[in-house]
Amino acid sequence: MDITTLSNGLDTIWVVLTAAMILLMEGGFALLEAGFVRQKNAVSIIMKVFVDITFGALIFYFFGFAFMYGKDFSGLIGTSGFMMGGDLTHITLSISHDTYWLFQSAFVIAVISIVSGAVAERVNFRAYILYTIAMTGLIYPIAGHWVWSVGGWLGGLGMIDFAGSAVIHALGGFSALAAAILIGPRIGKFAENGTPNIVPPSNLPLASVGAFILWFGWFGFNSGSTLSATNAGIGHIAVTTMLAASAGGATCILFTMLRYRKADPPMVINGSLAGLVGITAGCAFVSDSAAILIGAVCGIAMVFATEFLESRRIDDPVGAFAVHGVSGSLGTLALGLFAKPELTSSVGQGYSGLLYGGGFQLLGVQALGLVTVSVWGFALTWLTLKAIGRFVPVRVSRDEELVGLDVGIHGVPAYSEEHDFIEIERLTISKHK
Repeated sequence: MDITTLSNGLDTIWVVLTAAMILLMEGGFALLEAGFVRQKNAVSIIMKVFVDITFGALIFYFFGFAFMYGKDFSGLIGTSGFMMGGDLTHITLSISHDTYWLFQSAFVIAVISIVSGAVAERVNFRAYILYTIAMTGLIYPIAGHWVWSVGGWLGGLGMIDFAGSAVIHALGGFSALAAAILIGPRIGKFAENGTPNIVPPSNLPLASVGAFILWFGWFGFNSGSTLSATNAGIGHIAVTTMLAASAGGATCILFTMLRYRKADPPMVINGSLAGLVGITAGCAFVSDSAAILIGAVCGIAMVFATEFLESRRIDDPVGAFAVHGVSGSLGTLALGLFAKPELTSSVGQGYSGLLYGGGFQLLGVQALGLVTVSVWGFALTWLTLKAIGRFVPVRVSRDEELVGLDVGIHGVPAYSEEHDFIEIERLTISKHK
């Protein structure tokens, strides 16, 4: 066995293992969201995660991958690779195209899971399936093509987004914002005068375990994006990932103690996740100290963003926009400030951030790319949900929401007790009257 064959084999093992780590993040999303929502909607969360994985992977295989990584047409969309067929010779990697698809499919599943949390407790299950098809087959792949594919127009301008602060998190976050606005707040979330009511999470220990699983999977998310087991930057990527997450969580502990006179557990959980989101674009290209600063700023910004949404009567049960949309945006722009030329040269860019003498070139490209993918995600989500609403209701009925989606939509409670079956029988009778 020659050294090239051995190296390619190690790269394949590395990418498959990190793809599995990213897929495990779906368990993290499930536990996090189930813990943040009320007990009567826990099964609904799990079912949406299964939609993300099953429909997401299939749609991405049938045509999403082709639109994202197929042979380029005018920098806008791919035209080959449907069901992994056709001309893919422009993708030149040490791993096979099948292995590459597996890794990228894990990413697309993560994107749709961001939107899932923002519409929790009131979205119609059939409408969610249709939206998942649109997100994984069209909305995300086209935006991804612009930045990551061979020939994409934003990538051609020099935009850098190593593991997806913009393409995955800002896109997913602004899509989640559009969905939350369009579908409206949960019944009882806001008083008539607009004051938000507290909707207590059902299980914060469960949510915290979900956050730890996401944290673990993020090492696959970021380090796996090297697509190579022999890349010298893997260790640095893992360190910046860890430091940003820790800074986000620690900052939220201190900041909420100062602001609310107590450390707020949901905010602390989301603070660590905000740090992870913020470092995803620049994990390979910024210093350790910059990673700490990025994580800390994202943690504080997440708190303010959460408060702002509530002041505008926008209901986001798990903080999807505050964590992903805001932190993804900050992380994308931070790369334009803190990118070190000796690190960006490793991927053939060689750009310097503003604070390293690079001027406004990289920062400007980052801002253009961020605005483009964010507006794309928001607008296409809004239009898609409007179109879906012509065929099936996007929101569940009042009775279904009040009794809970577990019973109202799926016909089974998360925790079986006698009164749950009484509610099932009552809802069934009311539907047949």
